[in-house]
Amino acid sequence: QVQVVESGGGSVQPGGSLRLSCAASGSIFSINAMGWFRQAPGKERELVALITNGGNINYPDSVKGRFSISRDNAKNTVYLQMNSLKPEDTAVYYCYATVRRSVLGTEYPYWGQGTQVTVSA
Repeated sequence: QVQVVESGGGSVQPGGSLRLSCAASGSIFSINAMGWFRQAPGKERELVALITNGGNINYPDSVKGRFSISRDNAKNTVYLQMNSLKPEDTAVYYCYATVRRSVLGTEYPYWGQGTQVTVSA
């Protein structure tokens, strides 16, 4: 089994900052990509930030310059620093990890339960 657990969501005023953390644990041989997606009410889930095991990072234009993703491979943990938050950043944020459970195993995606981020005055 693999567990992916997020923490750090909450409410903040526009212009504020939040830091999300996510740890993967369980039967893990290796993790390739780790990252964050979000889903606002009535909208589809969208990519927020992704970082590969090799350190390649991808952000959509909507968060570039405001959000920063980082990763601690030794701890199987990924972080998302969110600055200059806007009301449109309000959503449930989901952690994502692609995990290989054995040396010859297939890589599968795992998702966390989600953490609410609310940006309002």
